[in-house]
Amino acid sequence: MADSLGRKFVDAVVARDTRALAGLFGPELDFKAVTPRRFWEAATPDEAVEVVLGNWFKESDRIDAVARVDEGDPVGDTERVAYRFEVTNGDGPPLVEQQTYYRAEDGR
Repeated sequence: MADSLGRKFVDAVVARDTRALAGLFGPELDFKAVTPRRFWEAATPDEAVEVVLGNWFKESDRIDAVARVDEGDPVGDTERVAYRFEVTNGDGPPLVEQQTYYRAEDGR
């Protein structure tokens, strides 16, 4: 699990490593995401990094711990990783949980 793309995604978000995160996305990216009251899209790795690290997790958000990472069995060519972070920010200590579905090609 430590070497899976899903786990690498989680690790890059926790580390706020924009370069590592961008390197996980292929050049022909079709990134779509839904959060409460918002739909996100990105067509390039840099745009996807901006969504994740520029919008979902702001500078003021401190990821204190990875509470859980779960990778399910793939469905066809689609893989899944679920993760839960313990976060501290100005609003208090929220718990953040997200599901990510992705298709891997050439290690990205």
